[in-house]
Amino acid sequence: MKQPVAILGAGPAGLGAALSLAQRGFPVTVFERNNAVGGNAGSFELAGLRVDYGSHRLHPASDPEVLELIRGLVGDDLLTRPRHGRIRLMGRWLHFPLRAGDLALRVHPRFAVGVALDLARKILPSAPDDQGTFASILERGLGRTICQEFYFPYARKIWGMEPEAISAAQAEKRVSSGSIGKMLKRLVPGGSGSGSSQPKGVFYYPRRGFGQISESLLEAARAAGAEILLEAELKQIAPKATGAGIEFEHDGHLRSMEARHVWSTIPVTALVGLLDPKAPEPVCKAARSLRFRSMLLVYLVLPQDQFTPYDAHYFPGADLHITRLSEPKNYAAVSEPAGRTVLCAELPCQMDDDVWAMSDEALGDLVRDDLGRAGLPRPERLEGVAVRRLPHAYPLYPTGYQTHFDAIDEWLEGIPGLLSFGRQGLFAHDNTHHALYMALAASRCLGDDGSLDQAAWAAERRIFATHVVED
Repeated sequence: MKQPVAILGAGPAGLGAALSLAQRGFPVTVFERNNAVGGNAGSFELAGLRVDYGSHRLHPASDPEVLELIRGLVGDDLLTRPRHGRIRLMGRWLHFPLRAGDLALRVHPRFAVGVALDLARKILPSAPDDQGTFASILERGLGRTICQEFYFPYARKIWGMEPEAISAAQAEKRVSSGSIGKMLKRLVPGGSGSGSSQPKGVFYYPRRGFGQISESLLEAARAAGAEILLEAELKQIAPKATGAGIEFEHDGHLRSMEARHVWSTIPVTALVGLLDPKAPEPVCKAARSLRFRSMLLVYLVLPQDQFTPYDAHYFPGADLHITRLSEPKNYAAVSEPAGRTVLCAELPCQMDDDVWAMSDEALGDLVRDDLGRAGLPRPERLEGVAVRRLPHAYPLYPTGYQTHFDAIDEWLEGIPGLLSFGRQGLFAHDNTHHALYMALAASRCLGDDGSLDQAAWAAERRIFATHVVED
């Protein structure tokens, strides 16, 4: 009989691994503290509509194996949708993703002149900048105008840090067009940054919300024999040479189990705190030094069929609190329920910020005021306001963060049977298709005899390091 595997977290990475391992005959138990699967990539029902935790899309850049898996699970419910968003840049609306014609007609003249001057300056030789920060990398590649008017204000809002204090890794993980040349190439028909063979200007989206991917993974994993425990609170993980003892609370009872392998997709900082014996103090200090950006998701329920025809609006400017507004009905191309739509506004913050403790009503007013200042219709009549609070929305990459992560990562790698992966487990910026790729890769690296191919896993880790977020 194959050896049991315990998986911590029922997001896409955890469920993807559970499905793959269960199909191979491994006894699998998944622990999830919430009452639903998907984590930040999940969906829930609000006012008769399926809504997501923010704006989520499945991108054509997904690994073919991942796309095949999702298509097999979701079937005809996986829709191909056109990208139809807008970005507010220097008070003007531009289509997003950017289009050459739209840029030529609508971009602010000062922005166009600034970009042209930045291009001209690139012809002249300049002294190399060895600072290696988010600010220096992007300004060297994109020029001052694009950075000062778009990327830097957006960075301050999303991550709450000055661009000069952010690690260069942030530019590598979050900015796919790191030079003006790459950005211009994306404007050329067939010239997408990921290869011309991929569809351009579209995304894939499940009919019942992005969380349908995780829900379908859940059903398939259970059908393959995996046990998924929801509302299971982990208390302690005690690694041993031959496996690990796991203590958890479920259905009001304290329980325990033994597993040969423990695969964790929960925040790596939380994993360190669960282990017994306690991690060495330098590792604990490193875990305390890693920080996450939190997010408030403010949902406005409006008594109308549609707010705008756009799927998402982006707000990089410092004059507004919110960074993005999405309309779930437009993602899923649904018309029901008639006479009602929902908007989801994203407001990055920290858990100790005043805004985190604001009431739902006050946050609803804040979002409505922002929409009015942006030149959008200010919703005067609401059927309701709902707020979801995400403590771990994004990992933060201040300069020097890598030293702290490496200290934790190296220590965890020395614990037999323990594997940490996924967005939270590797403290990584990624998309759902990246998380699922990690899950399938981990399963490939586990032999039928229960041994993990460390060399193969190290090679996969190097691939993970090249992943860039698709917006």
